[in-house]
Amino acid sequence: MGHVDVRPAPPAEDLPAPPRTAPKWRAWLWVALSGALGVVVAAAGSAVGGYVKLSGNVRHETVTTSELGTRPAKISKALNVLIVGSDQRDGANARYGKVPGERTDTIILAHISPKRDGAVLISFPRDSLVQLPGCPAKKSQALPGQRAHVGMINESFNFGGIACTWRTIEGLTGIHIDHFVKVDFTGFKAMVNALGGVPVCIPEPIDDKKALLHLKAGKQLLMGEQALGYVRVRYSIGDGSDIGRIQRQQMFLASMAKKAMSGQTLTNPSALFGFLDAVTKSITTDPDLTLGVMKDLAMSAKGLTAGQIRFVTTPWRYSVANPGRVEWVEPQADRLFKMVAADEISKNVKSGEQKIPKSQIHIVVQNGTGTQGLGTQVAAELEQRGYHIVKVEPAPKQYAKSVIKYGPNGESRAARLFRELKRSTTFQVKAAQTQSLVLVVGADWNGLKPPKSLDDVEGFDATQDSCTAS
Repeated sequence: MGHVDVRPAPPAEDLPAPPRTAPKWRAWLWVALSGALGVVVAAAGSAVGGYVKLSGNVRHETVTTSELGTRPAKISKALNVLIVGSDQRDGANARYGKVPGERTDTIILAHISPKRDGAVLISFPRDSLVQLPGCPAKKSQALPGQRAHVGMINESFNFGGIACTWRTIEGLTGIHIDHFVKVDFTGFKAMVNALGGVPVCIPEPIDDKKALLHLKAGKQLLMGEQALGYVRVRYSIGDGSDIGRIQRQQMFLASMAKKAMSGQTLTNPSALFGFLDAVTKSITTDPDLTLGVMKDLAMSAKGLTAGQIRFVTTPWRYSVANPGRVEWVEPQADRLFKMVAADEISKNVKSGEQKIPKSQIHIVVQNGTGTQGLGTQVAAELEQRGYHIVKVEPAPKQYAKSVIKYGPNGESRAARLFRELKRSTTFQVKAAQTQSLVLVVGADWNGLKPPKSLDDVEGFDATQDSCTAS
């Protein structure tokens, strides 16, 4: 998925950032939905020996109430699980470079509805500039602690560990977190191999020396090392942006979740146990999130399908005041958190409506106002909602009203974009030969409508993997 890079200049020299020397390994973390949250773990409970072995694989870390401070109230029976990735470089991880301590570039909040009939995974962009709480030092983990300040969201884990990250996310979202799962990145390859590989569809060949990845275009079955390279690759595919990579990674893990939840895995005891063995060897949880709890959760959620698993990203935009950083868009981010807390997962979608993923809606943004930079701003807002921006350019003339132009095959796409705009008109361009839309920003431009449901926020369900969306 290509995107217009609307970011300003590189980060300012005087902007503090957490120590980061490790490469960005984060997409694999979405697999925790299948493993750590028990989507398939119930099947392993049928064999006592296997259950005992899997239980012994899981590591635990205690988070005390004093470390969490003042917390949001628990308002429903929904289950909220904080998922982070650790790139600690000892043991098996040392082959990727010996770096002291732990870092994370991945922070996800998984919300499972009270009736266990829906799940939403919220991703927080790693470059998000947010208000961070004060956290005490942890001598046992050689963590210096964190002072209250505005900084990048992943600083909390770097300086205060999982307890500080838990406290940070609760404070920012107002959502009560029940458990945490920390995933070891080297386990990703074992998970992929245990599934017999994961299918992906690649639009163009990849030849990336940095990621040690060389793939042909078309449908591919990726095994462990290739899969790890694929979720790392950035500069040689798409627009080279980190946001574009995140979206490709989400598609990869959607495909992985589908295979883990398929009959091909669930009805094969050996394959299922191998996958669960790889997952449980790679995770650390709070002591209360035992394999037994995961099994009970899986039993109550056994009717959950891939179409009921929703991936979203906290509404964001590139910061103008702090170049190279990300800011959350308000009130959209606050509305997202409130919708999740209220379990408004799939409202305002007509039954039987054919939905086109926003990633497949390609838009050319034309600035018809004469106001410099407005076209780029609009493109950033649309990209933040999940649309594919082809390019930003001046309109051939000035427009009093905003217009969506579409061709004979673009009517359904135009309708979806039209519903999100506060003010616009549409008309068909009969001679158009592509499905791309042209949004002309006119003098009456008044922005996007606030999201009413999760379907108005960037995201997709787990049925839309890289092949079904191509």
